[in-house]
Amino acid sequence: MPQLQFDDLHIELVRKNIRSLRLTVYAPDGRVRVAAPLRTPEAAIREFVATRRAWIRKHQEQFGARATPAVPEYATGETHFYQGRPHRLRVHPAAGPARVVRGEDDTLDVYLPETSTRIQREKALRSWYRARLKEQLPPLLAHWETAVGVQVNDWAVKQMKTRWGTCNIRAKRIWLNLELIKHAPFCLEYVVVHELVHLHERLHNARFWGLMDQYMPDWRLARQALKSTPIAPCG
Repeated sequence: MPQLQFDDLHIELVRKNIRSLRLTVYAPDGRVRVAAPLRTPEAAIREFVATRRAWIRKHQEQFGARATPAVPEYATGETHFYQGRPHRLRVHPAAGPARVVRGEDDTLDVYLPETSTRIQREKALRSWYRARLKEQLPPLLAHWETAVGVQVNDWAVKQMKTRWGTCNIRAKRIWLNLELIKHAPFCLEYVVVHELVHLHERLHNARFWGLMDQYMPDWRLARQALKSTPIAPCG
């Protein structure tokens, strides 16, 4: 991948068929990537990065200050989040297909064969998360499509490393990050509204944020809550 050098700052450069420059700082190592329209001159890219040096450094320092999280074993006693609440995981040996049951006492009971591996336990929990998110999205979308005055043709859930959601404006299709199911419901709601508003306005400009204020006045609270995660995109 092409690289740009700014003193001690290394920038990965990828050119795409997009309209505007995009800058992302990745956790956990603070890696920086710029996505640029195909014909953008290098000088314009360098100027774009230079104006965001403070933003880049801030996020790199935040990521550097975080302790490297332990890789979960998906074993009894671990804490895993669902809708913003911590849940204690309990793994039970059981025959038959893997299943997960959420208890009233904020527990997640996972039933698998006694010889299950870490990967199998992770897959079982992730499948449960995906099913719960897919249950919650249809009524949420129906409500906000009416409120925002748009309608999507399709939606999907997928694991994403740098975005909470994306929107294909031409196809009227949105994707939601599976990780949203671990956060408070109003965070999911914010991302849904955010992507729907893109069907009115492609860019993150004054009109876009004005529409966000109109449809969801407290959207800043949800965005701030999501900032505690490693995903840190900057348009």
